[in-house]
Amino acid sequence: MSPTRTGADPVGRHEEAVLETLIFGRRRLLITLFLIATGIFAWQASKLRPDASFEKMIPMQHPFVQTMMRHIEHLGAAGTSIQIAVESREGDIFDPHYLDVLRQVTDEVFYLEGVDRNRLSSLWTPNVRWTEVTAAGFEGGMVMPDTYDGSPESLAQLRRNLLRSGQVGRLVADDMRSSIVEAPVFDRDPITGAALDYHAFSQQLESRIRDRFERDGIRIRIVGFPKMIGDLLAGVTAILLFAVITLAVTAALLLLYTRCLTATIAPLLCSVIAVIWQLGLLNILGLGLNAYSILIPFLVFAIGVSHGVQVVNATGAETAAGRTRVMAARLAFRGLYIAGMAALVSDAVGFLTMMLINIEVIQDLGIAASVGVAVIVLTNLVLLPVLMSYLGIGQHGIDRVRRRQQADPWLWGVLARCATPRVALVSVLVAAAGFGIGYLGARNLHIGDLDPGAPELHPHSRYNLDNQFITENYATSSDVLVVLVETPPEQCFLHHNLERIDLFTWVMRNVPGVESAISLAEVARLVTMGYNEGSLKWAALIRNQRALDTTFGQVPPQLVNRDCSLAPVALFLSDHKAETLERVVTAVEDFGASHNSDDIRFLLGAGNAGIQAATNQEIATARTQILILVYSVVAALVFFSFRSLSAVICIMVPLGLTGALCNALMAWLGIGIKVATLPVIALGVGVGVDYGIYIFNRLQGFLRQGLDLPEAYLRTLRGTGAAVGLTGCALAVGVATWIFSPIKFQSDMGMLLTFMFLWNMLGALWLLPALAHFTLPRSVRE
Repeated sequence: MSPTRTGADPVGRHEEAVLETLIFGRRRLLITLFLIATGIFAWQASKLRPDASFEKMIPMQHPFVQTMMRHIEHLGAAGTSIQIAVESREGDIFDPHYLDVLRQVTDEVFYLEGVDRNRLSSLWTPNVRWTEVTAAGFEGGMVMPDTYDGSPESLAQLRRNLLRSGQVGRLVADDMRSSIVEAPVFDRDPITGAALDYHAFSQQLESRIRDRFERDGIRIRIVGFPKMIGDLLAGVTAILLFAVITLAVTAALLLLYTRCLTATIAPLLCSVIAVIWQLGLLNILGLGLNAYSILIPFLVFAIGVSHGVQVVNATGAETAAGRTRVMAARLAFRGLYIAGMAALVSDAVGFLTMMLINIEVIQDLGIAASVGVAVIVLTNLVLLPVLMSYLGIGQHGIDRVRRRQQADPWLWGVLARCATPRVALVSVLVAAAGFGIGYLGARNLHIGDLDPGAPELHPHSRYNLDNQFITENYATSSDVLVVLVETPPEQCFLHHNLERIDLFTWVMRNVPGVESAISLAEVARLVTMGYNEGSLKWAALIRNQRALDTTFGQVPPQLVNRDCSLAPVALFLSDHKAETLERVVTAVEDFGASHNSDDIRFLLGAGNAGIQAATNQEIATARTQILILVYSVVAALVFFSFRSLSAVICIMVPLGLTGALCNALMAWLGIGIKVATLPVIALGVGVGVDYGIYIFNRLQGFLRQGLDLPEAYLRTLRGTGAAVGLTGCALAVGVATWIFSPIKFQSDMGMLLTFMFLWNMLGALWLLPALAHFTLPRSVRE
């Protein structure tokens, strides 16, 4: 039986007939144009380059980030610094060999392209100094003695200087067995404006630092945003292996299903062409590939194969019925064009909802996915039927189709009973229980990162192990939230403003999750005490403004800008987990609400923790918007495709059930809603709707022939059930390989999308007929 096109008006049929005639009337010209376009897009795709930018990774429109960017000239490259811990495996740092290696590491880092050399800090740099209060006043100098020669005397002097510098726990480990070389890194070249190549920078850190100096009792550990991004991009190379595995497994599934070589190669070829076009268009649009968008070609390939299976399945059915190759291909196009378009438009809408997230890397992800889906309309709904009109289905494939039509697998009989009254009621009750499980499980679902270190990487990754070492051996945390205290010019050092900064620092130190804090007021206290022979009774903010002003010259430049209108307060946090950030941000905002005035304002926020807090807030806002928009628009598309509220309920409810269970799964696995996992909702709904659309399309056709619901659904399963099952497997295989990615967020996305694709398929096969029993008019279902 021919595929039945449903839910169309006479105008739509006329337009479809014109399109069909246009496509199949000029088949050779069409194939020639596709060959030329594929060559052009392949050439463009060859010029595609990795794209990783600090600004693309953060919500640039968020108030926190805008405040930070307003003062970026003073903050400099603070948001993108690297820390290189040089560890002595034998003994402590007071060893000539160790200090010589540390000096070489410092020199090598100094000459790395992109490093802010003025802010480089190490025991060997002149900006690391000690200060001491004596009877004669302040004394100080470089921590590294000018007369250092490796002798025991100079090493003893270095130890004394270090203990007087306050750098133990900051630049030197608490156990004195390692020290840090810290280097802020420019995201863009301050002269040319060219973006930093994080992958190349990370490779230089490995080749020029780690590989060169990690020997002879020395171990190198490297952390920081640039290194993390570099490791992410390095992990992308594993994607090439996943691509080969995905192609091989998908080809095996197709060959097993069709038993025809041409019917296997044709949809694979069209899906590969779709990927080539997508990558070429990305380069034309000025976009690159990052650790997020590198996954989209897999998804485009899987979606292309899933729609290709439907075309091959319909073509095989028509060929088995005795049609010629051309007529079989035309009838397949006629039967699937509207359903396929509805499914692909739904996919595109789901992807475009990611544009609501004001983080450019995710918006690029949405654009890349939408471009890929638009291409599939041409390659798999137009080119594939044309190719099948030439290639046709081989005799083994035709025999396979006929055997499948004559066979009556027990599974189809079991699923068809879901359309009967009793089983339908049980199915709906089970689905309701599933929604309840999803709701209860999702109560423990949090927004943001739930793991220490870099959550984008696996806990056992070298980066996270290095980060764990630094966290355990240094007093200062790598998670820093910088509160920007603004005052009118030349007024940050006024007594009443310093009092508020001092109060704020004390309040924040007592917030759970804040390990320590440093501010302008604290430095003023210490300098005042130093001016008075170190007497503790002078460790206060004296009211005499002139006396207070004398301490200004001793303030580090990081804690005040040139015109004294900005006084950053650095809060060192225990971690960057979502609950910690939320608690600290709330405390800062509450303090600002009660103390902000025309003279002083406490604003969030810079530092990696401040950016993460802004990202969490952006995700919390976008999550609700995405859910409402993606479900509403997909439901509207389904309604306009089938002109039926029953179709909307039958297709959308299984999607909602899968979404609810996915939330519970995320909470159970300890995966938070973050930049990497939020797109899963849009991807899962947009792609998962395909199953329901194809099944309901065939079911409605059989119902219009006068069959009752159980019989109509049984015939639907005989005709398209295996194709839907293969579609689900193809989609799942396309993303399941991500689970083995060395990048954790890719692994999480692969796990969640595999779950959603398989559950969406199960929901379409099991729950859709049960819902149809309750929503279709009795005259239709009986």
